[in-house]
Amino acid sequence: MAASAHRGRCCDFEGRLMPSGEPGFASEAYLRAKAVWRGSAVRRRKRVASDVPGGRPFGGGRDPRALGEVLNSMASDMGWSLELEQARLIAEWAEFAGDATAEHTTVVGISNGVLQVQCDSTTWATELRRLRAEMLTRLLRDYPDAEVRDLRFLAPGAPSWRHGPRTVRGRGPRDTYG
Repeated sequence: MAASAHRGRCCDFEGRLMPSGEPGFASEAYLRAKAVWRGSAVRRRKRVASDVPGGRPFGGGRDPRALGEVLNSMASDMGWSLELEQARLIAEWAEFAGDATAEHTTVVGISNGVLQVQCDSTTWATELRRLRAEMLTRLLRDYPDAEVRDLRFLAPGAPSWRHGPRTVRGRGPRDTYG
């Protein structure tokens, strides 16, 4: 059949006749849209300038910024502020604790808000445990964003077989060095 033979009958988009003879929902919507637009092109709306920094060529937010400012904003956006502050504390341990104390101590790390410091001898560990409250007060004042809640000074000793906060009671490993 020719296309003129279908005129007046309901067809789908590919020109096939609908089985029931009634126009379908899609066909009605298409014909209604075609009648409204009558082949004219759809005009696009102009893009509305947003208040986002850098949105306009000579608008605000396009000025150059210092590298430190950019890195600080990026670190806070990425959620790295805590780790960077803790790394700064570890790097500045010698300055914070003093040269004499730093010669005999090493920062092991920070876990669960506890700064762990390894000491050269039990004497140093005992003395630093005595000064723990004063050092913790200074630490909270100087490094508030490091989120350190406690200090733990570790004395040197025999190798520890503990690998976590929980232990099982007993005599421990025997016949290890024999």
